[in-house]
Amino acid sequence: MLAFLFSWNLSALWTNPLMLIFWLFAVWMLVDAFRQEQWMWVVFIIIFPIINAPLYYFLVYRQHGGGIGFSMPGFSDRKRIKELEQQIHHLDKAHHYLELADIHFRQGNYTEAEKNYLASLEREPGDIDARAHHGHCLMAQKRFGEAKDRFEEVCMENPKHEYGRSLIAVGECMTELGEHETAIDIWEQALKQNSYAQPRVRLAEALLRAGSEEKKIRARQLVEDVLREETLTPEFQRKQETEWVNRARKLSKNLN
Repeated sequence: MLAFLFSWNLSALWTNPLMLIFWLFAVWMLVDAFRQEQWMWVVFIIIFPIINAPLYYFLVYRQHGGGIGFSMPGFSDRKRIKELEQQIHHLDKAHHYLELADIHFRQGNYTEAEKNYLASLEREPGDIDARAHHGHCLMAQKRFGEAKDRFEEVCMENPKHEYGRSLIAVGECMTELGEHETAIDIWEQALKQNSYAQPRVRLAEALLRAGSEEKKIRARQLVEDVLREETLTPEFQRKQETEWVNRARKLSKNLN
Protein backbone atom coordinates (compact mmCIF):
# COMPACT_ATOMS: atom_id res chain seq x y z
CA MET A 1 0.00 0.00 0.00
CA LEU A 2 2.77 2.42 0.95
CA ALA A 3 4.69 1.27 -2.13
CA PHE A 4 1.69 2.32 -4.20
CA LEU A 5 1.77 5.77 -2.62
CA PHE A 6 5.45 6.26 -3.27
CA SER A 7 5.26 4.98 -6.84
CA TRP A 8 3.67 8.28 -7.92
CA ASN A 9 6.20 10.51 -9.63
CA LEU A 10 9.17 8.78 -8.02
CA SER A 11 11.76 10.82 -9.94
CA ALA A 12 10.32 14.07 -8.58
CA LEU A 13 10.59 12.67 -5.07
CA TRP A 14 14.39 12.53 -5.26
CA THR A 15 14.85 15.88 -7.02
CA ASN A 16 12.41 18.01 -5.03
CA PRO A 17 12.71 18.12 -1.21
CA LEU A 18 9.20 19.57 -0.98
CA MET A 19 7.82 16.41 -2.57
CA LEU A 20 9.60 14.31 0.04
CA ILE A 21 8.01 16.38 2.82
CA PHE A 22 4.61 16.02 1.19
CA TRP A 23 4.88 12.23 0.88
CA LEU A 24 5.91 11.95 4.53
CA PHE A 25 2.87 14.05 5.40
CA ALA A 26 0.60 11.90 3.20
CA VAL A 27 1.87 8.68 4.77
CA TRP A 28 1.27 10.06 8.27
CA MET A 29 -2.30 11.03 7.33
CA LEU A 30 -2.81 7.52 5.91
CA VAL A 31 -1.49 5.93 9.13
CA ASP A 32 -3.76 8.15 11.21
CA ALA A 33 -6.78 7.27 9.06
CA PHE A 34 -6.04 3.57 9.70
CA ARG A 35 -5.73 4.18 13.45
CA GLN A 36 -9.02 6.10 13.52
CA GLU A 37 -10.72 3.46 11.32
CA GLN A 38 -11.65 6.11 8.76
CA TRP A 39 -11.83 3.56 5.96
CA MET A 40 -13.36 5.89 3.38
CA TRP A 41 -10.50 8.33 3.90
CA VAL A 42 -7.96 5.50 3.69
CA VAL A 43 -9.23 4.70 0.20
CA PHE A 44 -9.34 8.37 -0.82
CA ILE A 45 -5.79 9.06 0.38
CA ILE A 46 -4.44 5.99 -1.43
CA ILE A 47 -6.23 6.82 -4.69
CA PHE A 48 -5.43 10.54 -4.81
CA PRO A 49 -3.18 11.65 -1.95
CA ILE A 50 -2.31 15.07 -3.40
CA ILE A 51 -5.77 16.45 -2.60
CA ASN A 52 -7.12 14.00 -0.03
CA ALA A 53 -4.23 13.99 2.44
CA PRO A 54 -4.55 17.77 3.07
CA LEU A 55 -8.35 17.45 3.17
CA TYR A 56 -8.09 14.69 5.76
CA TYR A 57 -5.75 16.86 7.84
CA PHE A 58 -8.19 19.80 8.00
CA LEU A 59 -11.51 17.90 8.10
CA VAL A 60 -10.64 14.92 10.33
CA TYR A 61 -7.16 14.92 11.88
CA ARG A 62 -7.47 18.29 13.63
CA GLN A 63 -11.06 17.54 14.71
CA HIS A 64 -10.22 14.37 16.65
CA GLY A 65 -7.42 15.98 18.61
CA GLY A 66 -4.49 15.32 16.32
CA GLY A 67 -3.30 18.77 17.27
CA ILE A 68 -2.73 22.11 15.63
CA GLY A 69 0.20 21.88 13.28
CA PHE A 70 1.92 18.78 11.95
CA SER A 71 4.25 16.77 14.15
CA MET A 72 5.81 13.36 13.77
CA PRO A 73 4.44 10.54 15.96
CA GLY A 74 5.70 10.57 19.54
CA PHE A 75 7.20 14.07 19.27
CA SER A 76 4.89 15.68 21.83
CA ASP A 77 5.39 12.80 24.28
CA ARG A 78 9.18 13.01 24.03
CA LYS A 79 9.06 16.75 24.57
CA ARG A 80 6.76 16.39 27.57
CA ILE A 81 8.91 13.62 29.08
CA LYS A 82 11.94 15.92 29.02
CA GLU A 83 9.93 18.72 30.60
CA LEU A 84 8.65 16.43 33.35
CA GLU A 85 12.10 15.02 34.06
CA GLN A 86 13.40 18.56 34.50
CA GLN A 87 10.48 19.47 36.80
CA ILE A 88 11.05 16.31 38.84
CA HIS A 89 14.75 17.14 39.17
CA HIS A 90 13.98 20.61 40.52
CA LEU A 91 10.66 20.14 42.34
CA ASP A 92 10.20 16.38 43.02
CA LYS A 93 6.39 16.59 43.02
CA ALA A 94 4.09 13.55 43.06
CA HIS A 95 1.86 14.78 40.23
CA HIS A 96 4.87 15.11 37.91
CA TYR A 97 5.79 11.47 38.53
CA LEU A 98 2.18 10.48 37.90
CA GLU A 99 1.99 12.30 34.56
CA LEU A 100 5.34 10.84 33.51
CA ALA A 101 4.15 7.36 34.46
CA ASP A 102 0.96 7.82 32.42
CA ILE A 103 2.98 8.75 29.33
CA HIS A 104 5.21 5.67 29.69
CA PHE A 105 2.11 3.53 30.23
CA ARG A 106 0.51 4.81 27.00
CA GLN A 107 3.75 3.98 25.19
CA GLY A 108 3.70 0.43 26.56
CA ASN A 109 6.83 0.97 28.66
CA TYR A 110 5.34 -0.69 31.75
CA THR A 111 8.55 -1.09 33.74
CA GLU A 112 9.33 2.62 33.56
CA ALA A 113 5.66 3.46 34.16
CA GLU A 114 5.51 1.37 37.32
CA LYS A 115 8.71 2.91 38.66
CA ASN A 116 7.17 6.37 38.33
CA TYR A 117 3.77 5.34 39.71
CA LEU A 118 5.52 4.03 42.81
CA ALA A 119 7.60 7.20 43.07
CA SER A 120 4.40 9.24 42.91
CA LEU A 121 2.80 7.11 45.64
CA GLU A 122 5.86 7.43 47.87
CA ARG A 123 5.31 11.18 47.85
CA GLU A 124 1.51 11.09 48.01
CA PRO A 125 0.28 7.66 49.23
CA GLY A 126 -3.37 8.73 49.33
CA ASP A 127 -3.64 9.68 45.65
CA ILE A 128 -6.51 7.53 44.41
CA ASP A 129 -5.76 8.16 40.73
CA ALA A 130 -2.13 7.08 41.12
CA ARG A 131 -3.23 3.88 42.85
CA ALA A 132 -5.76 3.10 40.11
CA HIS A 133 -3.34 3.86 37.29
CA HIS A 134 -0.74 1.67 38.97
CA GLY A 135 -3.38 -1.08 39.04
CA HIS A 136 -3.87 -0.78 35.28
CA CYS A 137 -0.10 -1.00 34.84
CA LEU A 138 -0.04 -4.20 36.91
CA MET A 139 -2.88 -5.62 34.78
CA ALA A 140 -0.94 -4.85 31.62
CA GLN A 141 1.89 -6.95 33.06
CA LYS A 142 -0.62 -9.75 33.87
CA ARG A 143 0.00 -9.37 37.60
CA PHE A 144 -3.70 -9.70 38.30
CA GLY A 145 -3.48 -10.55 42.00
CA GLU A 146 -1.55 -7.39 42.81
CA ALA A 147 -3.78 -5.35 40.51
CA LYS A 148 -6.92 -6.65 42.21
CA ASP A 149 -5.60 -5.53 45.60
CA ARG A 150 -4.94 -2.06 44.22
CA PHE A 151 -8.39 -1.70 42.68
CA GLU A 152 -10.17 -3.07 45.74
CA GLU A 153 -8.48 -0.34 47.83
CA VAL A 154 -9.61 2.26 45.33
CA CYS A 155 -13.19 0.98 45.22
CA MET A 156 -13.43 0.81 49.01
CA GLU A 157 -12.72 4.52 48.99
CA ASN A 158 -14.81 5.38 45.92
CA PRO A 159 -16.86 2.64 44.18
CA LYS A 160 -17.61 5.04 41.30
CA HIS A 161 -13.99 6.00 40.67
CA GLU A 162 -13.33 6.96 37.04
CA TYR A 163 -16.99 6.41 36.15
CA GLY A 164 -16.92 2.84 37.41
CA ARG A 165 -13.82 1.80 35.45
CA SER A 166 -11.92 0.83 38.59
CA LEU A 167 -14.78 -1.44 39.70
CA ILE A 168 -14.80 -3.03 36.25
CA ALA A 169 -11.06 -3.60 36.62
CA VAL A 170 -11.72 -5.54 39.84
CA GLY A 171 -14.07 -7.79 37.91
CA GLU A 172 -11.51 -8.28 35.14
CA CYS A 173 -8.84 -9.26 37.65
CA MET A 174 -11.17 -11.74 39.36
CA THR A 175 -12.11 -13.25 36.02
CA GLU A 176 -8.45 -13.66 35.05
CA LEU A 177 -7.76 -15.26 38.44
CA GLY A 178 -10.62 -17.74 37.95
CA GLU A 179 -12.81 -16.25 40.71
CA HIS A 180 -15.87 -16.37 38.47
CA GLU A 181 -18.58 -16.54 41.12
CA THR A 182 -17.20 -13.54 42.99
CA ALA A 183 -16.75 -11.72 39.68
CA ILE A 184 -20.51 -12.08 39.04
CA ASP A 185 -21.21 -9.92 42.09
CA ILE A 186 -18.77 -7.29 40.83
CA TRP A 187 -20.33 -7.23 37.36
CA GLU A 188 -23.78 -6.84 38.93
CA GLN A 189 -22.51 -3.86 40.96
CA ALA A 190 -20.94 -2.34 37.84
CA LEU A 191 -24.23 -2.63 35.93
CA LYS A 192 -26.02 -0.64 38.63
CA GLN A 193 -23.58 2.23 38.05
CA ASN A 194 -23.35 2.39 34.24
CA SER A 195 -24.46 0.90 30.95
CA TYR A 196 -21.06 -0.03 29.50
CA ALA A 197 -20.98 -3.04 27.21
CA GLN A 198 -17.99 -4.61 28.98
CA PRO A 199 -19.63 -5.55 32.32
CA ARG A 200 -22.75 -6.80 30.51
CA VAL A 201 -20.75 -9.08 28.22
CA ARG A 202 -18.52 -10.25 31.08
CA LEU A 203 -21.55 -10.97 33.24
CA ALA A 204 -23.22 -12.86 30.38
CA GLU A 205 -20.07 -14.97 29.94
CA ALA A 206 -19.93 -15.71 33.67
CA LEU A 207 -23.62 -16.67 33.78
CA LEU A 208 -23.22 -19.01 30.81
CA ARG A 209 -20.27 -20.60 32.56
CA ALA A 210 -22.53 -21.29 35.55
CA GLY A 211 -24.69 -23.46 33.30
CA SER A 212 -28.25 -23.16 34.65
CA GLU A 213 -31.16 -22.46 32.29
CA GLU A 214 -32.24 -19.45 34.38
CA LYS A 215 -28.80 -17.88 34.11
CA LYS A 216 -28.71 -18.62 30.39
CA ILE A 217 -31.92 -16.62 29.95
CA ARG A 218 -30.39 -13.70 31.85
CA ALA A 219 -27.24 -13.93 29.73
CA ARG A 220 -29.31 -13.79 26.53
CA GLN A 221 -31.08 -10.67 27.80
CA LEU A 222 -27.76 -8.95 28.57
CA VAL A 223 -26.38 -9.76 25.12
CA GLU A 224 -29.54 -8.50 23.42
CA ASP A 225 -29.30 -5.26 25.42
CA VAL A 226 -25.72 -4.69 24.25
CA LEU A 227 -26.58 -5.30 20.60
CA ARG A 228 -29.73 -3.16 20.73
CA GLU A 229 -28.05 -0.20 22.43
CA GLU A 230 -25.01 -0.37 20.13
CA THR A 231 -27.10 1.20 17.36
CA LEU A 232 -28.11 4.09 19.64
CA THR A 233 -24.73 5.06 21.09
CA PRO A 234 -22.54 7.91 19.73
CA GLU A 235 -19.81 6.98 17.26
CA PHE A 236 -16.93 7.64 19.68
CA GLN A 237 -18.48 5.26 22.23
CA ARG A 238 -19.08 2.59 19.58
CA LYS A 239 -15.37 2.69 18.73
CA GLN A 240 -14.44 2.30 22.39
CA GLU A 241 -16.75 -0.68 22.82
CA THR A 242 -16.11 -2.45 19.50
CA GLU A 243 -14.35 -5.39 21.16
CA TRP A 244 -17.23 -6.02 23.57
CA VAL A 245 -19.97 -5.61 20.96
CA ASN A 246 -18.16 -8.16 18.76
CA ARG A 247 -17.97 -10.54 21.70
CA ALA A 248 -21.69 -10.02 22.29
CA ARG A 249 -22.39 -10.96 18.67
CA LYS A 250 -20.41 -14.20 19.07
CA LEU A 251 -22.27 -15.00 22.28
CA SER A 252 -25.57 -14.32 20.55
CA LYS A 253 -24.79 -16.95 17.92
CA ASN A 254 -24.04 -19.51 20.62
CA LEU A 255 -27.22 -18.66 22.49
CA ASN A 256 -29.52 -19.14 19.49
